[in-house]
Amino acid sequence: MDAEELLAQAKKTLKSSNERFGFKGEEEDQAWELLFHALGGEEPEYEDEIPAGVKRRFDRFIARRATGEPIAYIVGEVEFRDLQLGIKPGMFIPRYTSEFLAHQAIRRLHGRKRPVHVDLATGIGPVALSSAQAVPAAQVWGLDISQKALNQATANAASLGLRNVRFKRSDLFSALSPGLRGKADVVTIHPPYVPRKEVADLPDEIKKFEPGHTLSDGSHDGLGLVRRVVAEGRDWIRPGGWLLIEIVPSEFRTIRPLLRDAGYRDIRSTHGQLRHTRVITGRV
Repeated sequence: MDAEELLAQAKKTLKSSNERFGFKGEEEDQAWELLFHALGGEEPEYEDEIPAGVKRRFDRFIARRATGEPIAYIVGEVEFRDLQLGIKPGMFIPRYTSEFLAHQAIRRLHGRKRPVHVDLATGIGPVALSSAQAVPAAQVWGLDISQKALNQATANAASLGLRNVRFKRSDLFSALSPGLRGKADVVTIHPPYVPRKEVADLPDEIKKFEPGHTLSDGSHDGLGLVRRVVAEGRDWIRPGGWLLIEIVPSEFRTIRPLLRDAGYRDIRSTHGQLRHTRVITGRV
């Protein structure tokens, strides 16, 4: 069977499931990406004959995708700011919107002498790894409560050859060395901000596959962790340093007074090309 026939069959298989999961019309792109990975990273040509072993691998990929399983889990990797990051099922999948969070952090780290970046809820490390690569002089810490995700983040750092980033299991700042208190130039977080009663309304692709603790902190409004970060962050951020929070735009009116009352200044709601989320900034 050639690639064109195989892709046509796959698109039919994916059509009904994609409509169910809200990805109508993306069958061709998804089938092509999965065939690319089934071929070991080789670009297929429509007239190419597909070996039997590759076809079996591709069929397994398509069967998994038809259940709604995210492609990142199936192929075992995800791209973030041109970084190829390994990922496994049960880990939060980095969002494209968080590239703007990384950009905002990097911009504030440049030009500082021996800058320190603390990335909370780091997951597999996309934001921490981005700043570590872009600012080699920086000391970067990625913190998370999931050891599984941190193991992958550490593996990602090794594969990228980054030695200026360390990952540690921690409930927010709790496991950081006391010597870093008051030393962070930038603290970032993309918190789990979905209110607990709204988790059931998330797309199946998200709520059935990604860890629940990465989607919601269990609070009634989804801002439990944000309140803690705002309150605790001032002890860890140096004068003139920044707290950057990625959140949905509608929450700015709630978060701004929290930052103001905690003594932050230069409070802004900033956004990148996509406006699905905002990065709320506050300066100590």
